[in-house]
Parts: sequence; structure tokens; C-alpha cells
Amino acid sequence: MTETIKKHARVDVADVLRGFAVLAIILLHSIEHFNFYSFPDTAGQPDWLNFTDKAIWNGLFFAFGGKAYAIFAMLFGFSFFIQHDNQRMRGEDFRLRFCWRLLILFIIGNIDACFFTGEILVMYALIGFVLVLTCKLPTKWIIALSTACLLQPVCIYQIIRALISPDYTIATINSGPFWAETFRVQTEGSFLETVRVNLWEGQLASLAWAWEHGRIFQTAGLFMAGMLIGRAGWFNREHLGTWGRVLAIATVCYFPLSGLDNLAPGYIDNPNIKTPLHIILSSLANLSFMLMLTSGIIFGYYRTQGFSRLLTALIPYGKMSMTNYVTQGIIGSAIYYHWGFYTRLGITASLLVGIAIFVVQYIFCRFWTGRHNHGPLEYIWKRATWIW
Repeated sequence: MTETIKKHARVDVADVLRGFAVLAIILLHSIEHFNFYSFPDTAGQPDWLNFTDKAIWNGLFFAFGGKAYAIFAMLFGFSFFIQHDNQRMRGEDFRLRFCWRLLILFIIGNIDACFFTGEILVMYALIGFVLVLTCKLPTKWIIALSTACLLQPVCIYQIIRALISPDYTIATINSGPFWAETFRVQTEGSFLETVRVNLWEGQLASLAWAWEHGRIFQTAGLFMAGMLIGRAGWFNREHLGTWGRVLAIATVCYFPLSGLDNLAPGYIDNPNIKTPLHIILSSLANLSFMLMLTSGIIFGYYRTQGFSRLLTALIPYGKMSMTNYVTQGIIGSAIYYHWGFYTRLGITASLLVGIAIFVVQYIFCRFWTGRHNHGPLEYIWKRATWIW
């Protein structure tokens, strides 16, 4: 008699959230020209186009800036839990293999970085080891560690030091020359020169930006939070009540956090207090808004029939989130960078390009997932994970 192998069923709402997050990331990256902040002169534009440019920029960053990435990071921790727990139920320890999996992700991330300086997979591969170190801990310890990371401990330390010692100055990373070099090759470099700079100066600039904007600790905290969501089974329908409480708490927290973030700089002169306080408040406000978005999507998926059908359409796109994330960087750099078409577009036109990229990717996802269980890069990552 064959023994049934236990494993977690795929959670469709997680794929919905992945699809939503990657779509939002593509739209943001497109209006940013994939970290190439070079735009045509708008002096001669009609007023309506100036208005839509500003509305699109402000609207997309208000809705998705710092939030779509956070959903993606949270789901990375959730995916780790599913894989780790599937192996636990089979009597296997997944930790060493996940370390190998992170090494493969580091390689994939560097391939992505050849094209796009703002990619996050390399950072995920480096921070992902926190999951290996914490996955066996009791839940209450992981909650404490995740909370500590989300509260930005380095920024808290900087504020305390600045309050105690007026002469204290925050240590900064001089990433300006790295960004200048990446901008130069985006403007005038060949493909091979762009690859060379992106893999060194580009990655150093990106990681320095992540450190200085609190993304390192926030990502670690979100990884552990996603793992805890998997452990508690919160993405299942029976936990809608929990997401109702999350929505209420996140809504109550968002407005004062956002308000304080906007008001505090007017009352604080010391930049060594003002800067870390802004990082704490803005990251917590973004976290609150992200939880509002996540709760709304989960409720819409499980409780609203019409909205559920719309969200369900994102499942194929979410299943291929890595493939979509990497290929959008390749396509975007080919459109905007000097080595490619070097297209100069305004913000409104760039949004339309982002939507077009999504549509093309979505059509391909529907075709591919109708014939395969995994996307191309997802399949490569899985096969390479189990190569030994």
C-alpha cells in the first residue's frame, strides 16, 4: 500500500497577492524608467498632460510605493514556510537546501541586475538566511524579532545617540559616485559596459540605498512575518476574521503615522534625528497601508463575487511572479537605456508602456500556465534546488 505524501495545497490567494504586487512594481518601475530618471522637457506640454503626469506619479507612489515591494517580501517568507513545512511533514530538514536555493536566487538576481540596477533578488538572497536561522524558534520569539526589525532598530539607536550627544552624526554611505556611474552608462554606455557597471557599481548603489532607507531590516521583518502567516494559516478562508482585525488596526495606525511623518520635519532641526525618524515613520506607515491593501484583496477574493473573479484572473500572473519580475527589467532596460531603444517618454506615456508590458506578460502567463505547472524561471529554480 502506497503511503500518501502530505503537503500543503497551493494557496490561490497568495498567487493573487503576488500577481497584484508584481503588476504594481512594473507600473512603478515603468514611470521611473527602470531607475533611469531621464525625462523629456515638459515645458511645451499641454496643461492636461502636465496634470496627468503629476497625478500618475503621485497617485502610483501613494498607492504602491513601498507597499507592493512589502507584499512581495511578505510572500517570500510565506513561500519559505510552505516549502519548509512540506519537507518537515516528510521527515526532512529543508534548511540546508534552502541555503542552496538562496545561492541560486543570488545568481538569478545577478543575471537580472545585468539589465536593471534596482532589482531586489540579490538582497532577498542575502537577507533570506534570517529564515533559516529563525524557522525553528517558538512563534513568540519570531514575533518579537520580526517586530524589532520592522521598528528599525538602527534608526532608534541613531535617534537616542543624537538626543544624548549633540555632536553625534549619522554615518552615511557615499553612494553618489555609484549612482553617477550607473546613470552614465544608462545614458551613453554599450550593453557590455552597462552589464559591467550594473554588476558592481549598480549593485553597491542599490544595496546602499536599501540600507539607508531602512529596507534591510524591514525586509527581514517581513520575511519572518510571512513565515508566521504561513504557520498560523492566515491565508485560509476561515481566518477572514483575523484579517478584519488587521484591517482595522492598520487603518487606525496609518493616518497618525502618515500625518506625523509629514508634520515632524517642520518641528525638528537636527538632521541626525529627522532622517532616522522619517525612516521609522514612513516605513511603518507603508507597512500599515500594505496591510490595508492585503486585507482588502483577501476580503475581495473570498467575499465579493464580482471582485473575486477579477482577482482570480491574476492567479496565472502570480504563479509566474519571478519570471515576470525578471523579464520586466530586461524589457524595460531595452526600452529606456542607451544600449536598447533609448526611448524618451513622459510619465503618462511611460505608464501606458508599463500597462503594455503587463498585458504581453499576462497573455504569455495564461498560455504557459495552461500547459505547465511552473513558469520558466520558477521551473529552473525548482529543478536547480533539487539537483542534488
